[in-house]
Amino acid sequence: MTQTLTRHRGTAAAPPARAPRRRGADTRAGYTFLLPWLLGFILLTVGPMLSSLYLSFTNYNLFEAPKWIGLDNYTSLFQDERFLQSVGVTLGYVVFGTPLKLAAALAVALLLNNATRGQGFYRSAFYAPSLIGASVSIAIVWKAMFGDQGPVDQGLSFFGINLGGWVGNPSMTMPMMILLTVWQFGAPMVIFLAGLKQIPQELYEAASVDGAGRFRKFVNITFPMLSPVVFFNLLLETIHAFQIFASAYIISNGEGGPAGSTLFYTLYLYLRGFSDFRMGYASAMAWLLVIVVGVITLIFFRTSKSWVHYSGDSK
Repeated sequence: MTQTLTRHRGTAAAPPARAPRRRGADTRAGYTFLLPWLLGFILLTVGPMLSSLYLSFTNYNLFEAPKWIGLDNYTSLFQDERFLQSVGVTLGYVVFGTPLKLAAALAVALLLNNATRGQGFYRSAFYAPSLIGASVSIAIVWKAMFGDQGPVDQGLSFFGINLGGWVGNPSMTMPMMILLTVWQFGAPMVIFLAGLKQIPQELYEAASVDGAGRFRKFVNITFPMLSPVVFFNLLLETIHAFQIFASAYIISNGEGGPAGSTLFYTLYLYLRGFSDFRMGYASAMAWLLVIVVGVITLIFFRTSKSWVHYSGDSK
């Protein structure tokens, strides 16, 4: 009897003894599968970031060894008129382009959410520009469309509006760039549409019983329930707007013209680093952009508490 109890106790105690070894094996297996990503992250992301941080405090022209100059690159930025111009151009693009893009995306998402026929076709058609809109070929086509002999200018001339082309007109290049980013509203539209599908229809039915119209339903139901999705799209598109480069480079022939009207921040960074060979200066610009985007992101998260409402929040 005693031997039987001892045998059973030994059997019951065995699994806990093997559990730590099993967890250790699972941990090692997990890190083994993560190893390629970790190596890529360290060698291709963290390493270059730390290198550029060091270069931002040096005078480096790609051909000679970096020379430590401290904060001179950062102080020189605010004495550079073209740098200040690039900041103004980029902020104008972000402030006007991002809200218009999100407004267009939300408007089309609301229309598609109520559509009963051809939803798949319309979703694909509206999303297509987001797949090809950032490519070099589309930027070339866009430049040709808004040139002095392009179809847009010729169409406006038919109505007596002679602009002489948008590309060469400093006052029209920014609206042209904003139109390009608004045209690429497909990605936020799909996210908005997914959020709209998650709103319970019972809320709209109850509002209809109370006599609420479409505007009141949007203000009191749709937007509050959709506010987390709005916040996500706003944050993502703001960050993307600060990173605009390819279309500005193609449309301005890599010069930021005319009269600096398309001299976006990243384009000027590229010109400083790879045209003027001032890689230390360009690195300082890159890190300043990282800091600014980080601060804006922090502000978004801090202020979101007052207008972003989650379904699980308790009041």
